[in-house]
Amino acid sequence: IGVALSEDVKDVTEILRNADVAMYSAKGEGKGRVDIFEGGMHLQAVQRLELKRDLRRAIDRNELSLAYQPVVDLGSGRIHGFEALARWSHPSRGMVAPDRFIPIAEEDGFVVALGNWVLAEALSEASGWNRLGGDDVRVSVNLSPRQLRHPDLVADVQDVLRRTGFDPALLILEVTESVLMEDIDLSLRRLSELKALGVRIAIDDFGTGYSSLSYLQQMPVDLVKIDRSFVEQMGPLVGAILNIAESLNLATVAEGIETSAQLNELVGLDCPFGQGFLFSKPIPASEIAALLGAGPMRLGDGTPLVGAT
Repeated sequence: IGVALSEDVKDVTEILRNADVAMYSAKGEGKGRVDIFEGGMHLQAVQRLELKRDLRRAIDRNELSLAYQPVVDLGSGRIHGFEALARWSHPSRGMVAPDRFIPIAEEDGFVVALGNWVLAEALSEASGWNRLGGDDVRVSVNLSPRQLRHPDLVADVQDVLRRTGFDPALLILEVTESVLMEDIDLSLRRLSELKALGVRIAIDDFGTGYSSLSYLQQMPVDLVKIDRSFVEQMGPLVGAILNIAESLNLATVAEGIETSAQLNELVGLDCPFGQGFLFSKPIPASEIAALLGAGPMRLGDGTPLVGAT
């Protein structure tokens, strides 16, 4: 809800416009919010419209790129795969953070075209990784809410797999838990259709969506990613999620690992995979060959990952 007060307003049109601007400000911050109009909101609204316009041109102007964060086997230290993350280098604004432009793309509907570009670019770049020293290196790509609802999603994924020749068994499509719960029937149908292509399905931000275990048992998923907020606290919930995943025969990836203490506790809990700045920040595709050729991952100070203290 957007609220505008009548003070210093010339006419009805202006107060309605201000309320509309406040409403979009509230939507941009999440759900269930009420924002009161402030003067600076006009500038924010104009900047948002400019970003929306520029984003639609970004693909054709080669302003978008991908960075890849390694997913590591915590037992061996070897790279299990990479998560593809979109990056936008704006010609005048510099690097635009994904948490700014992804919501705009989702709101505008452009996220479908953006998602198709990310998938095609990631699979094209990843096609040669296993020849560079990888061992069935997987690539993970995120699906947005609007993508999951789009009727052409399965056909689009199938088309990209065909054009790139990428092994579907090495592709992981990530969907957040909250998105799956928005429409259980549609999610079940869409994920089943994607699974039929031979790809794997991951639930991202697991533990934050308050979903029923009975629904999770129905979903054709292969792995869950423990949200970074739980890894940061390393409370008993992490162990509970690992137990739930094991009972459902699902692999588990812990996100946001930043300290050796977190790593050691996760290894002690038999968490199979993890990713985070402790191992590597997201890197461009040009650096992956060297990373794969270096063998098992090491920590930032050069300490071998396996047996880290």
